[in-house]
This record gives sequence, C-alpha cells and structure tokens, in this order.
Amino acid sequence: MTKQSEEERVEQTQPLITHLLELRDRLLRSIIFVAVVFCCLIYFSNDIYGFVAAPLLAVLPKGSTMIATSVVTPFFTPLKLTGVVAVFLSVPYLLYQAWAFVAPALYKKEKRLIYPLLISSTILFYLGVAFAYYVLFPMVFAFLTKTTPHGVAIATDISSYLDFVLTIFLAFGVCFEVPVAIILLVWAGITTPADLRKKRPYIIVAAFFIGMLLTPPDAISQTLLAIPMWLLFEIGVVCATFYQPKEDKEEKEDVDADKTSETSPVVKPTEEGTAEGSSTHPTDKQ
Repeated sequence: MTKQSEEERVEQTQPLITHLLELRDRLLRSIIFVAVVFCCLIYFSNDIYGFVAAPLLAVLPKGSTMIATSVVTPFFTPLKLTGVVAVFLSVPYLLYQAWAFVAPALYKKEKRLIYPLLISSTILFYLGVAFAYYVLFPMVFAFLTKTTPHGVAIATDISSYLDFVLTIFLAFGVCFEVPVAIILLVWAGITTPADLRKKRPYIIVAAFFIGMLLTPPDAISQTLLAIPMWLLFEIGVVCATFYQPKEDKEEKEDVDADKTSETSPVVKPTEEGTAEGSSTHPTDKQ
C-alpha cells in the first residue's frame, strides 16, 4: 500500500513540475526579449526622453528649460524611460507567452474568446497612451503654463515630469480597456448588457470621478478622460451582446414559452369524438 501511494504522489506531482518548468522557461524568454529590446534602445535613450518631453517643451516660455535636481538624474532618468519603453514595445510578445502557457488548459470556445480579447486589449492600451500624448498633453500643458502666477519661473524637474507622464500613460492605457472588461463581465454571467444600459447614468458619473482622480486638477484633463471612457463603455455594451452566454438566452426562451402556454386555451375533446371512440370498440359493450 505504501509503494502504491508513493507512486500516486509522484504521478500527481509530475504535471505540477512540468507546468512550473514551462512557466520558468517562458518567464526567462520574456525577460531576455525585454533585455534585448532595451539594449537596442539604450543608445537612443536621450532622444526618447526628448520625444516624451516635447509636449511640455513646446509650450514653455522663452528661456525656460527643464532642470535636474540631482547629479545622477540626467543619466538615470532617460534609462528609466527606456526600460519602460522596452516593456511597452514587448507587450505583444509577453502576451503571446502568457497565451501559450494558458492555452492548453482552455476549451475551444474560451480560446475563441480570449484570442481576440488579447489583440484588442493591446490595441486599446496603445490607443490610450497615444490619446494622452497627442491630445491630452498639449492641451493640459498649455493650460497649466498660462495659469502660472506672475513672477514664477517654470523649471520642471525631468524626474518629476517622467513620473507624471508615466502615471498618465498608465491611467489612460488602463481606462481604455473598458470594452474588454465589460465583455468579460458579460461573458462570465456577472451582468448583462440590459443591466449595464440601466446603470448608464451611474457609469457616466463614475467616469468623471475616475477622471478627477487620475488626471491633473483641471476640468479639461478630467473631461478628456471621462468622455472616452463613456464612449468606450457604450462600445463595450454593444460588443458584449455577441458574447452573452447562451444559457441566459435559453432561459428567456423558456420563460416566454411558459407564458404562452399559460395564456393559450386548453383544447377539450368534443362529444362526437368520444362517441366515435366508443363505437369503435363494440366488444366492450358486450
């Protein structure tokens, strides 16, 4: 008995070990890929930072420049940004590795759902970052520089600016994932498109509240985040109707069928039918 139990334990632990080894290999591949991309971009680290700082530099008053408050800041800040950009550009490969690790354990219908969601979530994240850079930054920085009190010189620290920009990029990238989140909630049966439509006023208020928390304290940036979130919510509700579980539809059809059966009249047998039925069996009378 002890030998059999030990063999069973070994057989049970073997799949876990193989999964852990596969996870280790895919993590190593991901790290190596990000490191290779980082090494390719490290030569252009100063140019990358100049590109990210361009929206602010374009609206600064004449003679104003960005500053570095530490000796090592001019060296490490562009490297930090380059590392973030390397991860940012490696997102498709990282998602592919995650997909390859999880896919064998999924059913066919789950694969059909997750595969397009991975692609759409990546595109939406990139669109959120692009929207923040090309639409939000020029308007917000122009507003903030024009409202500077008289006699105050604008001298933004490059490290503080990078932290601010990365926070906005992450906020807009995540907020643009609203359609994907709605589709997953509907597919999991947590909610339905009809319920989401009923809660539309609360969603709009929540979008403006999130915009207030994640953006600078001005109405322009708050509105520029809230309106896209609302529009993406509407797009997500429309797309979620195609991913609604079939069980809900079948339940609705059953309910409708029950209602029609209750309202339909019951057909009773006629006297002629009973008479004919009795005459067909003359032996019973005998």
